[in-house]
Amino acid sequence: MARDLRGCAEFEDDMADYAHSDHASRSREEKARRLAAYLWARGISGPELLELPAAQRRKLARAADTNPPSTDETWQVVAGLLGEKDAWAERNPGHPQARRERLDEKILWVKPPVKPWE
Repeated sequence: MARDLRGCAEFEDDMADYAHSDHASRSREEKARRLAAYLWARGISGPELLELPAAQRRKLARAADTNPPSTDETWQVVAGLLGEKDAWAERNPGHPQARRERLDEKILWVKPPVKPWE
């Protein structure tokens, strides 16, 4: 017979330990890399990503075939990776991996500011 472990201090300690384990860190890093690759190809910058509402970020993660991160920590890592890739691409403009293949899709996620009528 299975025990219900919710509320059990021993179970909760194990869960807290997992969040800071090496395995969890590697999983977060892999997820962040997948998300950063998806976003970078679409021309979405780190600051733009962090300005998006949580619901929009979750949709982006699903579009990238990735489970949405449950913490802001992972999104911060993604934003950092985007900044690193931007800097690298600027230093290596002729490199094939410095080309963004899906810039036309950026508008689906990040709307340009609306200019008022003058």
